[in-house]
Amino acid sequence: MGTVHARSMDSSYPMYGRDLGVNTDDLEVMEAVQETKQEVLENKDVVVQHVNIEGMGRTKEDYLGYEISDVFTARNLVEVMRKSHEARQRLLRLGIFKEVEVVIDVSEGAEALPNGLDVTFEVTELKRLTGSYNTMVGNNEGSMVLGIKLPNMFGRGEKLTFQFSYGTKETSYGLSFFKPQSGYYEREYIFKESGHTLKSALSHTMVIDTRNSAILPRRGALLRINQELAGYTGGDASFLKEDVELQLNKPFIWGSVLSASLWGGMIYPLGGQPTSIADRFYLGGPTSLRGFGMYSIGPQSEGDYLGGEAYWAGGLHLYTPLPFHSNKGGLADLFRTHFFLNAGNLCNLNYGEGPYAHLQKLAECIRWSYGAGIILRLGNIARLELNYCFPMGVQSGDRICDGVQFGAGIRFL
Repeated sequence: MGTVHARSMDSSYPMYGRDLGVNTDDLEVMEAVQETKQEVLENKDVVVQHVNIEGMGRTKEDYLGYEISDVFTARNLVEVMRKSHEARQRLLRLGIFKEVEVVIDVSEGAEALPNGLDVTFEVTELKRLTGSYNTMVGNNEGSMVLGIKLPNMFGRGEKLTFQFSYGTKETSYGLSFFKPQSGYYEREYIFKESGHTLKSALSHTMVIDTRNSAILPRRGALLRINQELAGYTGGDASFLKEDVELQLNKPFIWGSVLSASLWGGMIYPLGGQPTSIADRFYLGGPTSLRGFGMYSIGPQSEGDYLGGEAYWAGGLHLYTPLPFHSNKGGLADLFRTHFFLNAGNLCNLNYGEGPYAHLQKLAECIRWSYGAGIILRLGNIARLELNYCFPMGVQSGDRICDGVQFGAGIRFL
């Protein structure tokens, strides 16, 4: 547990002792005065005027707004200490700080109130790069596991993790990228959607793939159709869900590649039961509609994105070799420059209106974006994208990423 440091709002507390020039005969009276002032201090109404965070390097201030906002609602010193400790716990749970300490002091300056307080959080950020190493030994087998983490990459809690495992029977490696959604999520709608649910479903997937590579193809096509039927074999979810993906790739001039992709899907509730937030479609982010925040398009409730019952997304891409690279082979073959144009929409449907009304609703308020960037292919398992994005067609409530956006994954629009 961290330490909460608080300084007295009245620095004139009497002190006593042999070296302080106070007559010991007055000791009892002085103690009584001190006890009275301490009691007044604990119950006195106060106002938190400023909340400061010191020690931040790469962390963005707007990312921490929710974690510390509750401190401003405190009305006495006890509440200030309690809410400051709760804010400290929330900051630690973000996983981006090694240590967090709290200092409570009286406000100073021309605008300071007589009962004003300043709360300061002194933080120590985690290192930019951390690693781990361990070995595991079992019956006639063993393995070595190496891990690398890049916490808080861009200052808003993002985390990139790479793990390599080498064993006597198998070798594997994996790459993951995590980006949290900032803000307050314990809202009414989300609370109603929480709890235990049981889904029993039958799913069928058909895939036709003629591409020469699943990560960064130069030629070929992909058709993937996924169908899911839930509810007829038990559970409390009942729906029919269709999801389609189409991709075409064709070599172009000077070693470049033209690529076109189209995604679409619809979920149809059965038995009069509404669809669950866990089964709906989501759109937005560096792997789908670039230039927008992760899953930040479509219906929402008090800032929480709830997904949609129908969506579509399309993209046109031009991949070219690095402009200064002329010879084949080497590290430069893992990189490509990338020019893109994306568009899409996501919404809920009124199933009593008919197919034409559905298409009309999906054609309204189309979000789109364009930009350019660099792609790094990680073997044949994943790829990284660093793009500069220009989001367009932004609607009220959409969260955009205007400028540099980083993405990592195995499936991109």
